[in-house]
Amino acid sequence: MFAGFDLPLALAVLMLGCAGMVVMYSSGFDHGTRFVDHGRNMLIAATVLFLVAQVPPQRLMSLAVPLYLAGVLLLVAVALFGITKKGSTRWINLGITIQPSEIMKIAMPLMLAWWFQKREGQLRPLDYVVAALLLAVPVGLIMKQPDLGTSLLVLAAGLAVIFFAGLSWKLILPPVLLGLVGVALLVVYEPELCDKGVRWVILRDYQQQRICTLLDPFKDPLGKGFHIIQGMIAIGSGGWFGKGFMQGTQTHLEFIPERTTDFIFAAFSEEFGLAGNLVLIAAFIFLILRGLAIALEAPTLFSRLLAGSITFIFFTYAFVNMGMVSGILPVVGVPLPFISYGGTAMVTLGMGLGILMSVSKSKRLVQS
Repeated sequence: MFAGFDLPLALAVLMLGCAGMVVMYSSGFDHGTRFVDHGRNMLIAATVLFLVAQVPPQRLMSLAVPLYLAGVLLLVAVALFGITKKGSTRWINLGITIQPSEIMKIAMPLMLAWWFQKREGQLRPLDYVVAALLLAVPVGLIMKQPDLGTSLLVLAAGLAVIFFAGLSWKLILPPVLLGLVGVALLVVYEPELCDKGVRWVILRDYQQQRICTLLDPFKDPLGKGFHIIQGMIAIGSGGWFGKGFMQGTQTHLEFIPERTTDFIFAAFSEEFGLAGNLVLIAAFIFLILRGLAIALEAPTLFSRLLAGSITFIFFTYAFVNMGMVSGILPVVGVPLPFISYGGTAMVTLGMGLGILMSVSKSKRLVQS
C-alpha cells in the first residue's frame, strides 16, 4: 500500500504540516480547541491522502463525469434551496450541511483532464471552446453565491488543465496583456474610480470595496482597510528573524483579524520574520516543483493534466493568501495550505495530494 509513495513530496507536506501546528499553537492556543481541532483536521487529511493514493488514475478517470455532474447539480440546488450565512448562499442541507463548491476544486480538473484525454491526438479549436464552457458553468454558479475565493481556485484549476493541454500562447498573451493594462489604468485612475457614489457595473459593492481598499487602505484605516493595514504591520514588525515564538504582539493583542484562518501568514511573519518566511516559501516552492515533476513523468495525458492542475491549485492557494495578507492582492477567503485552520479545505488538500501520490505510484508501476 505504501509502494510508490513519493517521499520528497511527503517530506514537503510534513514540513508544512509541522509549521502549521507550531503557528497554530501560538495564534490559537487561547482560541478554544482550535489547536487540537487543527491537528485532528490534519489527521483526517492524511487519511484521505492515503485512501485516494490507493485509487489508480484509470479509476479516477471513470469518476470524472459523475463527480462533475453531481457537483454542478448541487451548485444549482444551492442557488435554489441553499442556506444563507453572512450574505452568502454557499451551503445546502443533505442531512449534513455541505459546501458543494469545494467538490468542484477536484471535480473540475478531473473533468477537463478526462475531456482532453478523450480528444488526444485529434484536438481542434472547438474542443477548447467546449472545455471553456465546462469551466464557465461551475465558476459562474460559484461566483453567484457569491464566493470569489473558491471561484478563483476552481477557475485556476480549470485554466491550468486547458493550458497544459496545449493552448497556444497566441491566445493566452492578449488577455494577459489586456489585464495588465486594466490594472495599470485602475491604479492611475483610482481616485476617480473609487470616489463616493461611483459604482462598477460588473462587480458587487463589496468586491468593488475590496479592490479600492487594496489600492488605498488608509482611506478607511479603522474600517474596511483595517485587515490589510494590520497584516502589513505584523509582517513588517517581524523584521529579519521575528519576535520569537509566542511573542507576537499584533497576534496576541488581537490586532490581526482571523489570525488562525485567512491571516495566519501575518501571525507567522511576526513571530518568525523574513527568515521564517523564506523557509516557508521554499517549502511551498519545493512542493510545487515536485508536483510538476510528477506531472511531467506521468504515463498518460490524463495523469499529466490532472497532476499539473492539482499542483497549480496549491500554487494558487499559497500565492493568493500571501498576496492578500501582504497587501498586493484584494482580500478573499483563501486559506494558506496546511497552515490555516479549516476542515473542509484541509480535506480538499488531502485529496489533491492523494491524487499526486496516485499518479506517482502509477508511474513507478509502469516503470517496473
